[in-house]
Amino acid sequence: MLRIVRVGAVMTGLTLLGGCQSVEPASSIAIAPPQPAAASAEADKAPGISMERMSEITRVLASDAFEGRSMGTPGEARTTAYLIEQFKAAGLEPGGQDGGWTQAVPMIRTKLQSPQLALQQGSTRTPLSFPGDIYLSTVRDTQAAEIAGAPIVFVGYGTSAPERGWDDFKGVDLKGKVALFLVNDPDFEAASGEPVAGKFGGKTMTYYGRWTYKFEEAARRGAIGAIIVHETEGAGYGWNVVQSAGGENFNIVLPRGATQPVLLQGWMQQAAAEAMLKRAGYDYATLKRQARSTAFRPIDLKARFVAKAGVELERIQSQNVIGKLTGSRFPDETVSYSGHWDAYGLGAPDTQGRTVRPGAADDALGLAAMIEIARRFAGGKRPERSLVFAAWTAEERGLLGSEYYAQNPLYPHEKMVANLTLDTLQWAGPTRDTVLIGQGQSEMERYLEEGARAQGRTVTPESKPERGLFYRADHFTLAKRGVPVLLSMALAGAYDLQEGGRPAGERWLEEFTGKCYHQTCDAWAPTWDLRGALQEADLYYAIGERLANGRDWPRWNRGSEFWKVREDSAGMRGQTPVPQGAGERG
Repeated sequence: MLRIVRVGAVMTGLTLLGGCQSVEPASSIAIAPPQPAAASAEADKAPGISMERMSEITRVLASDAFEGRSMGTPGEARTTAYLIEQFKAAGLEPGGQDGGWTQAVPMIRTKLQSPQLALQQGSTRTPLSFPGDIYLSTVRDTQAAEIAGAPIVFVGYGTSAPERGWDDFKGVDLKGKVALFLVNDPDFEAASGEPVAGKFGGKTMTYYGRWTYKFEEAARRGAIGAIIVHETEGAGYGWNVVQSAGGENFNIVLPRGATQPVLLQGWMQQAAAEAMLKRAGYDYATLKRQARSTAFRPIDLKARFVAKAGVELERIQSQNVIGKLTGSRFPDETVSYSGHWDAYGLGAPDTQGRTVRPGAADDALGLAAMIEIARRFAGGKRPERSLVFAAWTAEERGLLGSEYYAQNPLYPHEKMVANLTLDTLQWAGPTRDTVLIGQGQSEMERYLEEGARAQGRTVTPESKPERGLFYRADHFTLAKRGVPVLLSMALAGAYDLQEGGRPAGERWLEEFTGKCYHQTCDAWAPTWDLRGALQEADLYYAIGERLANGRDWPRWNRGSEFWKVREDSAGMRGQTPVPQGAGERG
C-alpha cells in the first residue's frame, strides 16, 4: 500500500495547560511566545542561558501533543512549527532554503506487514519469530519484500579496509545472497598479542564497526539481505533498542543511478545465530576467533533465508529547521550548532499503557540547549562569522536529515569552521568533568579542554568507545565532508557528578540506557536537575563564541579518516596544507 504524505510547518502554536495538552487548528491558536532576546546587535553582554527555559522547551517538545515527534505525522508539523517559533523568539534569522526556515527532505517511510521468516537447512525448516529471534526492516522504495531461499554467507566482520591491510570478502560473490555479519569490528574482542589487536582502534569502534557501514557494504557487493548478530556489549545497546522501531524504517529519496540498499536488513539474536551455525557444523565462538585473522574467508553456511512480507510505503516530505545569525565581518564563514528534533513516535503500550516515546533527553533537551545558545548569541554583540543553528529530521533512522543536508548543503562545507552537536544531555546534576567523544580526531579537543578548564572542569575520554558514538550522531555526516566537529552526548560515559561522583554517574547512565533509551520513559520530569546540562550549554556557547569571533580554522589530526578531505580544500580557507606526516594523532 502506497501513501503520499506532505508535512509542512503549518501550525503556528500550541496551547499547553499544566498537565493537559491540547492541539488546536492553526487558525484558532492564540499563544504568547517567549519574549525575544535583546534586539540590539551592539549589546555588550548577551543574556545568560536559562535553565528554566531549557526545561520548559524540553517539556513542550516531549509532551503527548507532539506524539513522539516522528516524521510524516501530525507530530512533525507541530514540532517544526514550535521550533520555528522558538528560533524567531531567540532572535534568529531564517536560515533554510529560499529564505525560509526549513529545508525540505524528501523521504520514504516503510513498515513490514506480517513478516514470515525462516531458515532452510537441508530438509530442516526453522521458523524465526519477529521481532523475537530476528528484527528486519527495509529502506527500499518497494511495496513487497520477498526473499525466496537466498544462500546465507558468513562474512565475519564484513570489513574491507585496504589501508589497514584487511579484506573479509576475498572476492566472494554476494550477489543475490544474504550476508551474515559479526557486530563491531575485528579487534573489538582481540586479546593482547593477537595479530589483529590495535588495527581497528582496540576497544574504540571505527566506522567499519557501525551497522550503517555493514549494510552499505553488503549493498555495494550486490547482496539482497544483510543481518548482524546482536551482542549487547558489541552493539552498545540491548535487544529492546533494536526492536523499538517495530519494523518501521525511513530513507531519503535516492538520486537516480544510486546504489540500491539491500532488500532486507537487520539483526539476529545471538542464540538464534548460534543455533543456525551449530546445525551447519560450526561453533560461534570459534568462528569469531577465525574472523579476527587476515586469513579469514567468507563461509557458505549451506543455509537459505526465506522471507515474505508486505510493505506499507509512504512518500514523505520532512523538514530540517534552520536558523542563522549573519556574521558582521565574515558572513561566508560559518560555525554551526545542531541537534535532532525527531524521536521514535508512537509504539506498543508499555506496562503503564503509555504509547508515546517522547525523546525528552534524546534529543529535546539538546535542542533546548541549542535554542538557548542561539538566544545568548542573538542578545549580544553580532559575531564576526555567521552562526547556523540546525534541527535535523530523522536522526534516529540513520542520520537521514543531516545526511540529506550534507549532500545538499546550504552553506559550503569548505568554509564551515566547525560543527557543535548537542545530543542527549543528562539531567542528574552538575559535574566535575565533560566527556570527550572521538579522542585523537582533531584540534577541537583543545578547544574543549580549554573551555572546560575555564569552568573549573576537566575532560574525561569516553568510557565506552566500543559503542562508536562518534559515528552515531548527526555531526558525523558533516565530519565525512571534512568539517571539524564536537559532540556532547551523555551516553558516552559516566560523568563525575558533584553529588555522588562517578558511581552516581554510572547509575544514571545504566538506568537511562538500560530502561529509557528510545522508550516511553525518556520523558520530562519536574524533578530533573539540569545544572549539568547548563554546564554543557555554557561550554559549547564559549567554544562557538571563540570560533565565531576569531580567525582559527581547526584541523583534523593527520591520522583521522577525515583529514584528507579537509586538507584538499585548505586553499579555500587561505590555509597551507599540512605536510605529509605532520599532526599525527597522538
